[in-house]
This record gives sequence, structure tokens and C-alpha cells, in this order.
Amino acid sequence: MQDKVQSILKQIQRQGDKALVSLLRRWDGVSLRPGKWRVPKERAERALKGLPPGKRAVLSDAARQIRRFHLAESRRMVRSWRESSGGLTVGQSILPVDSAGLYVPGGRFAYPSTVLMTAIPARVAGVRKIVMATPPKHLTEEVLAAAALAGVDEIYQLGGVAAVGALAFGTRTVPKVDLIVGPGGAWVTEAKRQVFGQTGIDMLAGPSEIVVLADASSPADFAAADLMAQAEHDPLARATLLSTDARVLRRVKERVEKKFLAQCRFVKVRDWKDAVDAANNLAPEHLSLMVKNPNRFLSGIRNAGAIFLGAWTPVATGDYWAGPSHVLPTNRSARFSSGLSVRTFLKSSSVIGLTKDLLRKKAASIALLAEAEGLHYHAASLLVRRKDS
Repeated sequence: MQDKVQSILKQIQRQGDKALVSLLRRWDGVSLRPGKWRVPKERAERALKGLPPGKRAVLSDAARQIRRFHLAESRRMVRSWRESSGGLTVGQSILPVDSAGLYVPGGRFAYPSTVLMTAIPARVAGVRKIVMATPPKHLTEEVLAAAALAGVDEIYQLGGVAAVGALAFGTRTVPKVDLIVGPGGAWVTEAKRQVFGQTGIDMLAGPSEIVVLADASSPADFAAADLMAQAEHDPLARATLLSTDARVLRRVKERVEKKFLAQCRFVKVRDWKDAVDAANNLAPEHLSLMVKNPNRFLSGIRNAGAIFLGAWTPVATGDYWAGPSHVLPTNRSARFSSGLSVRTFLKSSSVIGLTKDLLRKKAASIALLAEAEGLHYHAASLLVRRKDS
């Protein structure tokens, strides 16, 4: 797969739109001229107006809640800052990327929720241009409506490696973006890995995963439902139940449908400390604390994409409505990375300023470090400023 993805990306770099026409025909089974790839914003707005009232209401409610959360996140973040002391000024300039590309996957389903969960944080961050790509056959009315609600600027009917390559390199029709975000299958993930450097990426996401800590206080059918909900994403998705009580494990397992059992693990742990240690080691995308008092476990959790508190907080609330983006680290990467958020779309520049007096005072000593590294012109750039000018 790695070589094939590399070949496709090189084809896009060399041939641009011509390569995309061929790839759409080959992988998506559609013949579209470049002028037809971009979907007019008016079509998205019509899709929103045309949704059945119930669907429109729930999509709008989810958008409001997601926006509310990310606005709250933004208010609590460090802004650009500077401080001065003794002739030295240092600080950071924190700004959004200019443009972001959102990949909304297709595969087995269409995902209007992913549109909201990627576009709204980008918009709150202040990204000037938000571009969305999704496979043609998954450009449903719900996906278009979500794009209208979230304020997506441009929509393209492109999927898979073709979409990632087009957004990373740019073509005559598709704009190059500064950052590509959003989940996808193995091919999309490999494409994102290979284009990193040409553009930024949010993360390398793998199949969905969940770890549930459950005790006898939680209904077995709740835990079973949450395990199956994540397993249904993909045959490679993984679901793990940890408990100190063998009866809990047995009861939940009995309620998991046979078709999902191969994706599930039921693990008895010695005590709850071992359960927390195991959860931290697994560093799951979703961690559900389905226990009587989940808050007492919270301080011990160090590695998880998102943490769900109690039996009445199914992961599906986070997938669709609660507020935090559902684009989360997988494959144990929660040990060192975070889910998509406003921060994903921000970058910082260091700000440094010295007065003439301070530079002349410090130049000789700083130059010693440059000389120690053998960088003589670095030293000279400091010492030249000690002369009168």
C-alpha cells in the first residue's frame, strides 16, 4: 500500500487535475470534469433548508453545542503575549493557519458529524479559508447541510488519496491548504503521512477503539451497547472491557452480538488500580468509566483521547453532540497527542527583541557559545554590533 500511495501522490504532483479525473473514474466510478468537482455553496444551503425539520433541528443543536464548547476552549487558551525586562522583550505570537482542508471520510457510511467536528473548531480558531473534500457517493444532503451550518467555504467531490494529494499539492482546480485534518481509512492515513511536510496534518488516525471500565453498578446492556457501537465502525475496530468482577464480564459478553465478539476483549483485572494502569497502557481513543463513582478514577487517567464519565454517558454523545471534537488519537497515540481542537489550527511564532545596551552587554558572552560550536559567523554577527554605528 505504501508504494501505491506514493505512486498516486506523484501522479497528482505531475499531472494535477488530469490525474484526479483518472483517479475519480478508477476509485469512485464517476466521470467528473474538474469544473464539476466543486460544489456551489448554494447547494449546501439548499440542502440545509430542505432537510426534514427533525433532522435539521438535531443537526443545528449539535452544531450549537460543538461551537459552544470550542468557544469556551478558546477563551481559556493562552493568547499572543510579550513581556519585557532589563532591555529584553520575549513573547509569542499565536495565530491560526491561513487555510485548512477537512477530509470527511466515506467508506461504509457518510459522516455529517465529522463536518461539524472539524469545521467548527477551525472556524472558532479563525482559519480564513476552510476547504472540505469527501467522496462523491457520500456527498449526502446531511453532509452538505452540515457544511452550510459549520461555515465551510469550499466543497470538493474528491475522496481517498486523491483528496489528500489535491489538498496537499494543489491543482488548477483544487487549492493547496496549510493543514489537512480529519479521519480516514488506511489509505487516507498513509497519504497524510506521506504529504506531511508539504502541508501539516492533525494526526495519523487508525481504526476506532474503546476501553470500558465497568463494575456491578452499571447495566450490562449499557456496556455491551457501547462496545458494539465502536466495533460497528470497522472490522478492524477494537473494544475492551476491564472489570474486577468476572460476573460483570460474563453478563456483558452474553449481550454482545456474535458478529462483534472477535473484535472484543473481556479482561479480568486484580483491582481497580490495575484497571487504571491497563487503561493508561492501552491509551485508547475512547475510555468509558462505567463505574459507580467515575470521578474518583479521573485523576489517575493519564492516556486517553476522550474520557466518558458514568453509565449515562455513552460514547455516542461525544460522537455527535456533547461538544469536543470526535477526531481523537488512536493506536496508543493518546500517550503523546490530543484530539482535534481549536489548538490544532493554531501556530506560534517566537518574538524576541533586545535594546542596543543589552546586546552590547551580552554579545561577547553569547559569542563564546557560537565559537564553541564552531559557528564563527554567528559570533561575528554578535560582535559586529559592539562597534559604534
